Amino acid sequence: MSDVRVIIQRDSEREERVVTTGTTAAELFDGERTIVAARVGDELKDLAYAPADGEVVEPVEISSEDGLNILRHSTAHVMAQAVQELFPDAKLGIGPPIRDGFYYDFDVAEPFTPEDLKRIEKKMQEIQKRGQRFSRRVTNDDDARVELADEPYKLELIGLKGNAANAADGADAEVGAGELTIYDNLDAKTGELCWKDLCRGPHLPSTRNIPAFKLMRSAAAYWRGSEKNPQLQRIYGTAWPSKDELKAHLEFLAEAEKRDHRKLGSELDLFSFPEELGPGLAVFHPKGGVIRKVMEDYSRRRHEVSGYEFVNTPHLSKEKLFEISGHLPHYADGMFPPIEFDEQNYRLKAMNCPMHNLIFKSRGRSYRELPLRLFEFGTVYRYEKSGVVHGLTRSRGFTQDDAHIYCTKEQMAEELDNLLTFVLDLLRDYGLTEFELELSTRDDSDKFIGEDEDWAEATEALRQAAEKQDLPLVPDPGGAAYYGPKISVQVKDAIGRSWQMSTLQVDFNQPKRFGLEYTAADGSRQQPVMLHRALFGSIERFFGVLLEHYAGAFPAWLAPVQAVGIPIGDAHIPYLREFAEKARAQGLRVEVDASSDRMQKKIRNQQKAKVPFMVIAGDEDMENGAVSFRYRDGSQENGIPVDDAIAKIAKVVEERVQV
Repeated sequence: MSDVRVIIQRDSEREERVVTTGTTAAELFDGERTIVAARVGDELKDLAYAPADGEVVEPVEISSEDGLNILRHSTAHVMAQAVQELFPDAKLGIGPPIRDGFYYDFDVAEPFTPEDLKRIEKKMQEIQKRGQRFSRRVTNDDDARVELADEPYKLELIGLKGNAANAADGADAEVGAGELTIYDNLDAKTGELCWKDLCRGPHLPSTRNIPAFKLMRSAAAYWRGSEKNPQLQRIYGTAWPSKDELKAHLEFLAEAEKRDHRKLGSELDLFSFPEELGPGLAVFHPKGGVIRKVMEDYSRRRHEVSGYEFVNTPHLSKEKLFEISGHLPHYADGMFPPIEFDEQNYRLKAMNCPMHNLIFKSRGRSYRELPLRLFEFGTVYRYEKSGVVHGLTRSRGFTQDDAHIYCTKEQMAEELDNLLTFVLDLLRDYGLTEFELELSTRDDSDKFIGEDEDWAEATEALRQAAEKQDLPLVPDPGGAAYYGPKISVQVKDAIGRSWQMSTLQVDFNQPKRFGLEYTAADGSRQQPVMLHRALFGSIERFFGVLLEHYAGAFPAWLAPVQAVGIPIGDAHIPYLREFAEKARAQGLRVEVDASSDRMQKKIRNQQKAKVPFMVIAGDEDMENGAVSFRYRDGSQENGIPVDDAIAKIAKVVEERVQV
């Protein structure tokens, strides 16, 4: 047999080997049990792939991003096989890997029950132990249609072929623009076909290579994400390279569940989502309203100091405005349908920038006015599909702390630098400290408008501003807004989850579309640069993120009730009411629990309410003009003079620290 030359690439190290023709990637990495696939050029390949002469082969570790996706997609196949063995009439949708796991959609007569999931998981364990081989097989459209005649959703994907990925999230795991492939699950001993699925791959060599998995839940999901299509049943699962990693992930999920802002919002009486309003529309209760007001007031003060001017704009507009801005051609799916009256169409506002452009354009502007920084707490409405609405973090009506800065090109670099510093400092004030910056740029899609030169200049300006912050900068090709590149601030919360918060965008296009101009020093008419900036993203979303970050135990400056007086007996109630009145005179939010509950129950109630300071008073405290503090963790500080106690609460609030 002839030999071939193969280059093994491991990070920066290259090793050249001469091997027999037909040598597989599995043989190249024989004995390396953590290698589950190979990257050849820009393509991921199964370990059964035999490299050609001169090809560069890079091993794919199971714990890498690609390796985890392969593990999870392979586990999704095992789950689908288990479902069809238990429910023979089930029809297959799609089953892609997702963050931390996978899902698969099925058309079944009845929704899956928790008992069904237990049976499916047990069947998956049986399949895993059988060690079935994942075997790739190339086919063509006609043969695939014959072979998958009983799978209507697969037939639809075959018809879509290269457009499938755009037509359904996750479909690119099954059908690409090139050749069609089917993966057979083969019996380890006999080679007999056990199950098959339309799939691009790659996959693990065998079901035995799946170390640890668990099914999580089931839910309804519309085929291809459209409410016009049949409703399928989706099963979610997770898979990890080891049982220890699976255990750690499940513990993480348990902690995240405790912090779920929807659950905490109800328990702490902060907000609710009345069914009468519809999905994604929240109402804030008095305690939630206090937190929101504090957030807004503090943000306003910081903006005033930084030279912003406050504006207000209406909640709807003639449709024409959003045609001028480019939102209707490029963002119509995210807007609510038109409202027709006075023989013309109006739209609920989905973004504030077009209206801020009208404020700039309302009169002549001079270079002496620039940079002009307009700021608004502007409520907007976006049509999010009911399946993706998620409490405050993905809603249909929300208020943005939106700013648009109009400046000259000469001012742009300094303004971006100041903007990003302002954003990060304000986020730190709310107790968030771990950041990463994401630079979203354009690609070759027709989604983007404007000249290449403008995009290049805007992108470079953002890059330079980001690099000055000395934070990790992650590229996001193709993730820009249709009118310009952006920087997104990614924030890690207390349990390590990453949230996208503030965005900062450079826009040369909207000023052109609106004909915005200012008079330059030489008397000429010039076009300003427009900078878009949302700091919280939305107040509601930021509220939800903070609620989960602090697990409901807000620092005192944000807490709806900063201190509660708890009398040892009824005789101590007037004394604590005097304390509360004195504290409120200094702007503190203090209440007294004068209920008929016993003292220990009052303490438990306030611990559940996550109040920062419980102020306890008895006979000795009254005699000494003092109080005792009990904190959320159960610790206590006794005999604090009243004035000192109020001063301590005020200091903790002023310094925005946690207790």
